[in-house]
Amino acid sequence: MGTNERNPELPDPYRPSRETMRETLVERQIREAMEAGAFDDLPHQGRPLPLDDDSAAGAWALAHRMLKNAGSAPPWIESDKEVRAQLARRDAILARAPRVGPRGQARMRADFVEVIAAANRAIDRVNAEAPTDRQHRRRLEPTSELARLEAAFADGERPEA
Repeated sequence: MGTNERNPELPDPYRPSRETMRETLVERQIREAMEAGAFDDLPHQGRPLPLDDDSAAGAWALAHRMLKNAGSAPPWIESDKEVRAQLARRDAILARAPRVGPRGQARMRADFVEVIAAANRAIDRVNAEAPTDRQHRRRLEPTSELARLEAAFADGERPEA
């Protein structure tokens, strides 16, 4: 560190200290990164960062935030995702059913029964893992679901006018 010519006891104000050199180095690295575009296209650029309101989560707020940041969710929510996936498969089968001929109907019925059983297993998991009754789901009734499939098959057999 250089000394001041007027007062050798004081540091030279024109010669940077180590702390100033570190700041200057960091600032220079940030400036160079900005010039290179390293900070372009960041989410929420130019706006305040959104804060998650966990007030409804109460004492579980930290646990929920940690799971969310890890890309995970409580077990009952993960099970509910499986229920929704199985219901989507069921709806896709029902949408395809009018276009299926008599040969494909038997295979489609077997697939449909399998999807309904898988959905009910996932619903059972949700109902067992959910913290309150509000998150519970009603099981699918296999006979009424099969009746929906048969109705969809019948829709495909009607001649169009």
